[in-house]
Amino acid sequence: MAPSSNNWFTVERVDEDTCVISEYRHWKQTHCYLLWGTERALLIDTGLGICDISVPVQELTELPVAAVATHNHWDHIGGHCHFPEFYAHGSELDWLRGDFPLDMEAVRQMLIQDAALPEDFDVESYEIFRGEPTRLLHHGEIIDLGGRHIHVLHMPGRSPGHLCFWEPDRGYLFVGDLAFKGAIHADYPSTNPPAFLRSLEKLAVLPAQRIFPGHNSLDVQPEFLIRIRDAFRELQAEGNLCHGSGTYDYEDWTIQL
Repeated sequence: MAPSSNNWFTVERVDEDTCVISEYRHWKQTHCYLLWGTERALLIDTGLGICDISVPVQELTELPVAAVATHNHWDHIGGHCHFPEFYAHGSELDWLRGDFPLDMEAVRQMLIQDAALPEDFDVESYEIFRGEPTRLLHHGEIIDLGGRHIHVLHMPGRSPGHLCFWEPDRGYLFVGDLAFKGAIHADYPSTNPPAFLRSLEKLAVLPAQRIFPGHNSLDVQPEFLIRIRDAFRELQAEGNLCHGSGTYDYEDWTIQL
């Protein structure tokens, strides 16, 4: 890994036209993914917005870039302001228009928690991104980057409009917050635990070769999806797949309900 020019982002190359841009200096450890073809580039998630993610993006490609979030939580859309073209699912338009289901002060407190913030960052001026997407995405459509085709999968549960991105030619599956090592939250009012399981059921049968999570360790193997799916299945069978049932600990992740 090599730090980018502003020292906030860490860039790791997956292959010749795919990179991970990570924010390891914050406890969220959000990962963003830059993919490009011959004509266009796609940035999946834009991070917290603490620093300008367009800086490392421009260092990596000169192609026009559209941004898209796996879901429109504040830690995945913070850099959207640097990309006039961005996409979203219609289920979360209210959030993008300012009706985000989390208090602004709570977000600012999370920003300063366990973070090595830049000296010139003013947390009091931080605002959750608002904007109108240039394109609404639907399940099953394909984003053509020029010789590279990214399939859009609407996979609700973590949020109403949660999207995953599937590249069958390479076996790449970008799963956002549906599967990562750490605390998997299905306990927010805007989450839907049964829908979470239904989405995991669909993802687990894809012939994925690489899994790209939204947070924490990048060492997530395809079988991890199956383990999480099976854990959700067990909770459902026990009658515990519902808000308020508790926190369930597994090998390297937890499910919070």
